[in-house]
Amino acid sequence: MRIRQFEIWIANLNPQKGTEPGKVRPVLVVQTNLLNRIEFPSTIICPITSNVLKNYEGILRVNIKEPIGRLQKESAILIDQVRAIDNVRLIEKLGVLPDNLALKVKENLKIVMDLE
Repeated sequence: MRIRQFEIWIANLNPQKGTEPGKVRPVLVVQTNLLNRIEFPSTIICPITSNVLKNYEGILRVNIKEPIGRLQKESAILIDQVRAIDNVRLIEKLGVLPDNLALKVKENLKIVMDLE
């Protein structure tokens, strides 16, 4: 299975614990392609929700307003829920995040993780 940074996949995030998003849902791969190329056994992702906070422009979510591949609903990338999952949780590729949204995800992850 070939995984690339900023691809959107369906993943099984069950079992869910506490405030973690669970269910079978879309996720965004944020892991570097350096690890993706060596077929690392886990992948760093941000879950995606269809529970969109309208007009929210904060750092914890990046809204996806237009359909991307087979992701047809308006959705939001949950920046504060970034985590690693085993690759067996990844089920199917849905599409690729556009460059402008990928840049926003990168910027928000840097802020949330204090990487600058």
